[in-house]
Amino acid sequence: MLEKLIIQKTLRVPASTGTAGDGSGVARQLDAALLDVGFAASRDLLDHLTALAPGPAMDLAATVVSAVRELVGDHVRHNPYFIAFPEGVPDTIEFWAERLRAAVLTGGGTATDEQLRDAVRTGGVNLLDLPGYGTYQHTWADMLAVHDELIAGARDRVTLLRLGDTVDVEAERLYLALAGSTTPLGEADLAILGELASACADAAQPDEIPVRENRAVLNGVRLALGRPLVGVDSTTDVLRLACHVSGGDVSLATVTRFRSFRRPERRVLLAALDQVVAASPAKLGDIARYAERWKRLGERLHPHEYEQWPHAGEVFAVARGERKVRNLAGRAESAIQAGAVGSAASVLSSAPGLLLRSADRLLRLAPRAERAAVVEAVTGAFGSASARVLCSLREHVGNRLSPASARMYASRSRSGWVGPDRRPPLPADLVAELSALLDAEIGARLPVWERPLLVDPEVLDVALPLSGKASEGGFAVLPRGSRATVSGELLRFFMYWRQDSRRTDYDLSVQLLDDDFQAAGQVSWTNYRHDGVVHSGDLTEAANGATEFIDVPLSIAGRYVVPQVNIYAGESFDEVAESMFGYQSRSPEQQGAPFDARTVRSRSQMRGKGRIALPVVFAKTEQGWQAVWLHLYLRGWPSFNRVEENTFTTAHRVRALMERRYLTMSYLVDRWRERTEVTLWDGSPPDEPVTFIGIHAPDGLPAGSEVYTLDRLAELIPA
Repeated sequence: MLEKLIIQKTLRVPASTGTAGDGSGVARQLDAALLDVGFAASRDLLDHLTALAPGPAMDLAATVVSAVRELVGDHVRHNPYFIAFPEGVPDTIEFWAERLRAAVLTGGGTATDEQLRDAVRTGGVNLLDLPGYGTYQHTWADMLAVHDELIAGARDRVTLLRLGDTVDVEAERLYLALAGSTTPLGEADLAILGELASACADAAQPDEIPVRENRAVLNGVRLALGRPLVGVDSTTDVLRLACHVSGGDVSLATVTRFRSFRRPERRVLLAALDQVVAASPAKLGDIARYAERWKRLGERLHPHEYEQWPHAGEVFAVARGERKVRNLAGRAESAIQAGAVGSAASVLSSAPGLLLRSADRLLRLAPRAERAAVVEAVTGAFGSASARVLCSLREHVGNRLSPASARMYASRSRSGWVGPDRRPPLPADLVAELSALLDAEIGARLPVWERPLLVDPEVLDVALPLSGKASEGGFAVLPRGSRATVSGELLRFFMYWRQDSRRTDYDLSVQLLDDDFQAAGQVSWTNYRHDGVVHSGDLTEAANGATEFIDVPLSIAGRYVVPQVNIYAGESFDEVAESMFGYQSRSPEQQGAPFDARTVRSRSQMRGKGRIALPVVFAKTEQGWQAVWLHLYLRGWPSFNRVEENTFTTAHRVRALMERRYLTMSYLVDRWRERTEVTLWDGSPPDEPVTFIGIHAPDGLPAGSEVYTLDRLAELIPA
């Protein structure tokens, strides 16, 4: 349903066009139901519901409750292995011994320690085969019966839902925002864009689609509807489109198995290729990068059957090596290898984005006599490059005054690896010069506000959303490198998964690191307790879904708390039917079931490549504990991954991310301070309409205010 999608993405409830009447009773029920899951309806939303007839009001209320429950992970049953968790969790070895006794004594009686040792020595003992190990021994209702109701706390989360326009208006607004985004979207948002593109095919269309992956998604819908393609100006645009409609990776990070294309589709794709190459033959230089994929695509498109498009045939001739075409990157690399770094910079000047992404290497390699020419070429490209590229370069330059202790690499699929930083630092005067010029260029492109700018201090530490690939879908999920204050004295992590077609065993674990990023302990299925940290028990299959929890008191001695999810066996994160990670914040006196939506601070999907997920790290700072988002996946082993085996690699990645200085929203706010009134929000409603920037929108903003929250922060980065 579009209504549910819009609510989850924007926290705006589309207004109903149902019959008017008295829905006051439904409004009261909705208000109570929302509070149970940590949400509240704005006054406008409650008034709207009250003015509807009971039938339409109930339909709208049911949609709202269903949407927000899914958003925070309350749509499934979170049942721990140990029924009274966090109480009643046994010592790990004692628990295994008890399970072993049950296995030895299947006929009854008493097993001696010698009998247990004999059973182990035979080599026939498998934890998964021990009676009752890894499978629920109680129902969800049984678990609830041994827990009291949650004791409400003053710090329990309450997230506001606002009233929006009708569903058609809200869908079109969201569609235009996603399609016209100046930054790449993540997988979840690309899926949303595809749904909206179908629903909004006859609505207003974006004037410009800056991100090529978005063009591929939109053109996939247009291809299916038999409509002309839009924005195709490179050969790679056609390749992305073919990958998308084949169910593959539109980012081209992974190889796609192309489907068979209908004759009308082949004509559209080949005509698009022909037009691109006819207009600019130099764009054949892009073919070599994906030559093998072009060969496979040619097998599906049969270009030899369509002599009316000869330029399309040239694409596949280049892919097969029958024709040689040098591209910009190849010409620049040849110049670098010949020692002519200045010439390489000159060659790349016709592709500003590529030049700026190569700026660090060019500046490092340039001999003193050519450095001025390289600097001139780099700075001369600022005016032609996108603001996203400029912001990326500004962040990069800010980290180049000294070598990093470990250099982290993160792919578009969120795979992360580290290596030594052998790059010499850039000169301080050069860093200062580039930074000042970048600040001026970025600041000049930012929107000019007609209203006063009101900023929630909580948003200042959110990393600029320069790419949706550095995040996950979910609730209150921040981009990689963002920091969020952690309140309360107890953290509770939860991990849920539901397997698709084969037995799948995920393991929630926590690694503790000291001030020097050295191992200080761990809690997992092999060690249920450490320094007050408690595991809820190991579940080894999830045909109907399974949840594991870990409680972490924030009085622990460690400096860094690193939750991770290890795939022990079975389906990967992008194969399971569903998987999620989240954390709750509670006070020690709060009782209740292990999962309560009111205490959920964040819930993210797990859909990356790799066998080990590192969603977030919690760090103890001078200001208190903070959540620092990682969104990384480690390759790991095909099976049997355990926290003990990746201590070193995890610690290195955490250290590299913690020491990196990310460009955050405070950077943009500082640019705005130079030319407009900026006020930090203290919780009081303003007296006049404002432009509000924050994590979530508060209630009581004056009519006419413009609101930018998590779902719209990318809109603040100009083209």
